[in-house]
Formats: sequence, structure tokens, C-alpha cells
Amino acid sequence: MRDFYILLAPAVVLLFLFKYIPMYGIGIAFVDYNIVRGILGSTWNNFKWFDWVFNDPFFWRVLRNTVILAVLRTIFAFPAPIILALLLNEVRVTPYKRAVQSVSYLPHFLSWIVLSGIVRELLSMQSGAIPYLMERVGLEPFSVLTTPETFRALIMIVTIWQSVGWGTIIFLAALSGVDPQLYESAAIDGTNRWQNVIHITIPALVPVITILFLLSVGNILEFGFDPIFNLYNSNVYEKVDVFETLVYRSGIEGARYSYATAVQLFQNAVGLVVLVGANQIVRRYSEYGVW
Repeated sequence: MRDFYILLAPAVVLLFLFKYIPMYGIGIAFVDYNIVRGILGSTWNNFKWFDWVFNDPFFWRVLRNTVILAVLRTIFAFPAPIILALLLNEVRVTPYKRAVQSVSYLPHFLSWIVLSGIVRELLSMQSGAIPYLMERVGLEPFSVLTTPETFRALIMIVTIWQSVGWGTIIFLAALSGVDPQLYESAAIDGTNRWQNVIHITIPALVPVITILFLLSVGNILEFGFDPIFNLYNSNVYEKVDVFETLVYRSGIEGARYSYATAVQLFQNAVGLVVLVGANQIVRRYSEYGVW
């Protein structure tokens, strides 16, 4: 048992250094932060920055966009690795299965800078393959990157493309623990593949799906900085400006550290409340949960 704790120790140390110690910085949201004086030397602001946050019209736009994108991610991106894992689990040709796995995993190991560059090249109005194909099939090409009505769909497609392969690993690992005798017994009873998926495979995934779904719900106000920041522009702010990009512009570009921290604290507080509430609801009706 001691060996397991030794293996766990580096992860615990990293978690403490990069997650718990930085929580000291939450105090910036409650003071008029002065970078020279530090947090303790700055003046208490009597929750002024939270008043600024809730009275800022950009805040409510960002809140709406973040919730919409998070809901779309739950509807489309969350089931994608489950579906891919179920499909790969039914593949019996090993070389083909490995090839599909390798191709689907690859985008996860590329930086968002590279992925966004690929997307921009594909959608370029001057030399992009997508506008060219649209023109060839009789459609009118348009700039997806600068059209607010289509940019959310683009973000969803790119997010699924980048994450589906890596998420599939988790579900395939869960499926590897399914007892083969269950399928053999089902075959004796005359079931087909579809019935096996419904009655054996999917129930085996329910615990993992539940936990990952709860964690996804807990991130309801966290869509992600990289996919949006590397692709968005001022033309689509109205549709895809989220908390992460607002914090970046306010805190990093605008040096409004207290305001940015207040926004981030609100975001994390809501996520914690939603996670705890969702976990309690799930535990009431099932035996699964995050804790």
C-alpha cells in the first residue's frame, strides 16, 4: 500500500502547488488591487467589483453565451465519444479499428494553435477547400469565421474533432472490463448485436457516463479559452464571447485584475453549486455520483 501512496505523492504535490496555493489570489476580488502593495496591502473595496460585474452589460452577454455553448457541448460533444466507443467496440477487424483510433486521437495531441491554423486554411475565402467545394456544388461561399450565425456551429465541430478521440479512450477502457460471458449468454438466448449494445454494453458504461456528465455539468460556466480565443474575432463577439475571453481581456489586456478575479470567482462558485446540486439529485435516484 505504501508504494501506491508514493506513486500518488507527486500528483498530490502538483495539485497543492498549482490549485490550492493560488486560491490565495481570490482575495484580489475583494480589494482595489495594487500590484506594488500586494493583496494584503491593497484597500478593501466593500464588494465594489461584484457590483461592477453584475451591472456590466457585457457580463450578461457573456453569461448567456457561455450557458448556450455549454448546453450545446453537452448535447453534441458529450455523447460523441460514447457513440464512437460503441462503434469501435463492435469492430472486429483489428487493423481497421487501430487506424480509426489513431486518426481520432491525433487532434488531441496537437496544440490549439495548430488546429486553429488548419481550420483557418480550410475556411479561407481565398484558398480554402470548404468555400471551393461549396462553390462547386452550387452554393454561395461565405466566411464562416466572421459570420455570427454559423460561428457557434463551427466551434462545436472543432471541439468535437479535438476531443472525441481522447474521450473515447475512457469509454473503451470501461468496456474492456465487461465480462465476455455476458455476451456469450446473450448469444445463446439469440440476441443480435443491437440488443447486446442496449442491454449489456450501455449499462456497463452508465457509471462512467454519470460521473463524466456530472463533471461536465459542474463546468456549465466554463466552455474553454483555447478553441474560442484562437478562432474568434470582433465580428462574432456577440455570439461566442465567454467568461474565459472576458477575463483575458479584462485581466491580462486591460490590467483590471480585481474585476477579472471577481468574474472568475462568480464563475467557479456557480459551477460548484451546480455540481453539488446535480450530484445530490443523481445520488437520490441512483447509486452513482462523484462522491
